[in-house]
Amino acid sequence: MEENLANRSRAELETALRDSSRVLQAMLATQLRSFDDHFQHLLNDSERTLQGTFPGAFGELYTQNTRAFRDLYAELRLYYRGANLHLEETLAEFWARLLERLFKQLHPQLLLPDDYLDCLGKQAEALRPFGEAPRELRLRATRAFVAARSFVQGLGVASDVVRKVAQVPLGPECSRAVMKLVYCAHCLGVPGARPCPDYCRNVLKGCLANQADLDAEWRNLLDSMVLITDKFWGTSGVESVIGSVHTWLAEAINALQDNRDTLTAKVIQGCGNPKVNPQGSGPEEKRRRGKLAPRERPPSGTLEKLVSEAKAQLRDVQDFWISLPGTLCSEKMALSTASDDRCWNGMARGRYLPEVMGDGLANQINNPEVEVDITKPDMTIRQQIMQLKIMTNRLRSAYNGNDVDFQDASDDGSGSGSGDGCPDDRCGRGASRKSSSSRTPLTHALPGLSEQEGQKTSAASCPQPPTFLLPLLLSLALTVARPRWR
Repeated sequence: MEENLANRSRAELETALRDSSRVLQAMLATQLRSFDDHFQHLLNDSERTLQGTFPGAFGELYTQNTRAFRDLYAELRLYYRGANLHLEETLAEFWARLLERLFKQLHPQLLLPDDYLDCLGKQAEALRPFGEAPRELRLRATRAFVAARSFVQGLGVASDVVRKVAQVPLGPECSRAVMKLVYCAHCLGVPGARPCPDYCRNVLKGCLANQADLDAEWRNLLDSMVLITDKFWGTSGVESVIGSVHTWLAEAINALQDNRDTLTAKVIQGCGNPKVNPQGSGPEEKRRRGKLAPRERPPSGTLEKLVSEAKAQLRDVQDFWISLPGTLCSEKMALSTASDDRCWNGMARGRYLPEVMGDGLANQINNPEVEVDITKPDMTIRQQIMQLKIMTNRLRSAYNGNDVDFQDASDDGSGSGSGDGCPDDRCGRGASRKSSSSRTPLTHALPGLSEQEGQKTSAASCPQPPTFLLPLLLSLALTVARPRWR
């Protein structure tokens, strides 16, 4: 009977846990889709503007190089989506390719072999053929794209952690403790007695001890995500930069055309006189078809609304893991609303006397309801704690405009860019403290007491009724008793 009821209790509690996790996952997934759609829309809108205006503004300087511009936007999308690209190198390669192609177009009367173009490329940094546009785009785009993609990745990591933790099975000691909480009152002839609130909290604090240890790094992650939204605003902000990439490209082409004669003279001085192309035509002014005046992108208000909603929702779920026992007891469990001396305390109808345990694995050493081995933390949950820490370090680096490569769960998460220059009181609560993932498991077992001798078997099993009543009570428990989990 107890085995059947224990299995039933475990299934009911695991269902309640998954239901609570699904609500959180759905919120994070909705936020991720909303921000991702907005950031992708900004970049797509910039590319559409480029495709619609550059042919008329720059003629063949654009139309003969559409692939180069298309490839740039494709690589920006890949970087935003998390591809292993170095953004500064990607931009530098784009400008180098574009300079070679445009310089040849502007000088069709000259023969420019590869070695001459190589010389041109080596002098490009000193010559600054595109003016200040490449530098401005590099500085602003790096900060904007790093902030955008790290924020979206943070939402994805948070959702993934919730999903994986929800799949962690409950142990046999927890199953028996929940069975005692939910069904043992029926076996003892007091089916109307509902569990005492503190009794329920102690049972679930013991069952969810490992989950509660996610709390510190979970808070750090959400704090860092809220903080990184500060980088969405201003002239180097996400909306101003991602939606206006084309304006820096236009500035660059304008600068190259305006300074063509000076640039040509300096290139000839540094690389020598190129041969004349007998089949080429002379430089023609009609190649300059006009200029595209860069325009600041006005804020749409969409991002402000998204950020406001995200901040409120992330703050609401900061204590998700440590509040789970209380939430499940109050929302899913049919707790007693009567006076303290009439609720089910695990032994009889009466007052529940033990104190409520603290949160986390280490605080369950004296849990009177669930036998918890505090020296054996759940490895799946420890891995998720590490994932939270790694993502937090990434967000802190992004806050300072730096990007770091993803690290595997086996890494210690202490790589470069972990938040230098970012105030601890803003980047994450208790960032200077020792995190739960690096805390040495406490071993407060009494000296000389073996593991088997120390098991509190009495706390995980029902008080035994007279033997001759067992068949009758089994039938009563399985047919009359309905699940307590709502």
